[in-house]
Amino acid sequence: MPGSKKGNVASSYFRNKRIQMVWKDVKEAISGTERDFTKAKLGHAIFILAVPMVLEMVMESVFAVVDIYFVSRLGADAVATVGITESVMTIVYAISSGLAMATTALVARRIGEKRKKKAGEVAFQAILIGVFVSLLLGVPGVIFAKEFLVLMGGTETMAEKGALYPAIMFGSSSVVMLLFIINAVFRSAGDAAISMRVVWVANLINLILDPLLIFGIGPFPELGLAGAAIATGIGRGLAVAYQFYLLFRGNFRIKLYWQNIKLKLEVMKELLRISGGGILQNLIATSSWIFLVRIIAVGGPEVLAGYTIALRIILFSLLPAWGVSNAAATLVGQNLGAKHPERAEKAVWITGYINIAFMSIIGIILVLFPEFFIRFFIQEPEVLTNGVLSLRIISFGFLFYALGMVLIQGFNGSGDTFTPTKINLLCFWIVEIPLAYFLAIFLGKGLVGACIAIVLSETLLTVLALFLFKKGTWKKREV
Repeated sequence: MPGSKKGNVASSYFRNKRIQMVWKDVKEAISGTERDFTKAKLGHAIFILAVPMVLEMVMESVFAVVDIYFVSRLGADAVATVGITESVMTIVYAISSGLAMATTALVARRIGEKRKKKAGEVAFQAILIGVFVSLLLGVPGVIFAKEFLVLMGGTETMAEKGALYPAIMFGSSSVVMLLFIINAVFRSAGDAAISMRVVWVANLINLILDPLLIFGIGPFPELGLAGAAIATGIGRGLAVAYQFYLLFRGNFRIKLYWQNIKLKLEVMKELLRISGGGILQNLIATSSWIFLVRIIAVGGPEVLAGYTIALRIILFSLLPAWGVSNAAATLVGQNLGAKHPERAEKAVWITGYINIAFMSIIGIILVLFPEFFIRFFIQEPEVLTNGVLSLRIISFGFLFYALGMVLIQGFNGSGDTFTPTKINLLCFWIVEIPLAYFLAIFLGKGLVGACIAIVLSETLLTVLALFLFKKGTWKKREV
């Protein structure tokens, strides 16, 4: 018995020691770290990078869900307007993500090479490109907001009542673009905790303003759907101002110096070359969602509203997994810059296993209890039925989504953005859209057919990415 007591004491001691070590790593991850991610143990590196990235994405997830929660109180037309607008705003997100990919690849390489001032040079050129591109996208979106809603299958009533929502969302494209790009700068430098704080600032402001401006609480005007767009714009705008303050006044791994504030055509050309693949990659993926929305809209506002709510819940589940995937991209870029290609590959596999374990659990929960989550947003029977249907079918593919997103981010972190572009072209335009049309419209399966097409195309994407990643040509990419 004395031996047993000693064993219990020893077991308790080591358990407490492990908890203390984990808590220490969590605090380091959230507060910021000076670790060199080209030398630190990979397990620690992934954990310390992933924790703030996951928390960043969790807040994005909370924002997406709470935003649609408030909007759903305005009825099916309002939810459908948000769904249509978001389907086209994904083009802005696609271009922002493409520029962020290029920024991540180049900044991470320069940090891995220990050339911090060159990393700052890349950051400023990326910001310049982002501002210019956002103006090209935002101005037409503001002018043709009403026509856009009708073109995308919205009713005349939706266009008359809801045109301000897409106008404001498109008009704030510049803050979306800068938020993506500058956060990519911090993440790829290894300062993921800063990106997390920025997103929390943006979304907390939005979550506070949302009900105040939508419903006119207290001294605030009742702006309805337009209030949701204004709240989002203010939150993101203040976050971008905070980003610039940190870039110029902060004392982090990366900083903008006044000598960085000049046009560098060679750097800009390299950014555009890499981001070209990233933008195409995302445009191909996100434009497929636009076609899917158009196919689903044939079923009417209730079908589209149910699908939109289900999609927000899917995003709530997937964004933390994207946070883990972003850790892989940073580690790939920095370790290739430090000439450690095998370490870069190992980082992707470890991250992939973590993502699979996490997303499989989430997928099972959503498949078994979809109605519980949909009811949180809306009670209208027809919208509820369509939401449950969408959520259950799409959730069957979570295991494949988990591995696929890590592999794709591994390519992107190396600077090889064109391989994922080719994969996306095949899976989304050649397979997903025709298959969705065939199943939903031609065979008359409607929403069920469109959701099955999503799962099959994403599964194919993962299989192709796995095959090409194992070939290893991405390790030889020079940027």
